[in-house]
Amino acid sequence: MRRTGWGTPRPKQFHLALRWMLVFALGMLAAASIGKAFAGDGIPRAALKHRADLTRAAHAAWGLDAPVAAFAAQIHQESGWNPEAVSRVGARGMAQFMPDTARWWCDKNGLSAAECRPANPVWAMRALVGYDRWLFERVRGPSEFDRLWAALRSYNGGLGHWQQEAATVRPALGRMAVDAACGKAHRHASFCPENLGYPRRILTILQPRYLSWGRGVSA
Repeated sequence: MRRTGWGTPRPKQFHLALRWMLVFALGMLAAASIGKAFAGDGIPRAALKHRADLTRAAHAAWGLDAPVAAFAAQIHQESGWNPEAVSRVGARGMAQFMPDTARWWCDKNGLSAAECRPANPVWAMRALVGYDRWLFERVRGPSEFDRLWAALRSYNGGLGHWQQEAATVRPALGRMAVDAACGKAHRHASFCPENLGYPRRILTILQPRYLSWGRGVSA
């Protein structure tokens, strides 16, 4: 029986080594692809070119002390900074406005149909920070953090639902009390995990990544 020398890999060992080399190469390609998509701080590279426009839009709607980091985190959550994003229910653009919401917002702000462009990045950012401001002025809470949390819940699930839940816990309008009422008014409880998770992910997980862009809000 012929022996295989120490320096000559057996056929089975050779194919196994080749397989692992292929897996390693594919892993390196995937890591390189992820590295190209994200900066070292976890911010998508696609976001960087929109930073100045978002800052201008936020300052115009909220003033120079606008919580820019929170808005950047919200866009990250909504669309990953993809202006061509379309959800399975038809929400479009970086701000993921539904068609009816976009038409309502444009009518409210005196924009024509031609000017109502959810897929346009600048339009989307202006609409997001403006709508957030509109919601912020219609919710209540003991702190800026609580109010922005409530505004984000309203952006995601509707202002009317939040107001109905808040009405069940008056006069205590802290976010934890209102959140605990989710599913006890008209909103079905099955929608609560997504609606409650929306501001939590934006303000506690994603916002810290964008603090170099501008002010954030904290509890």
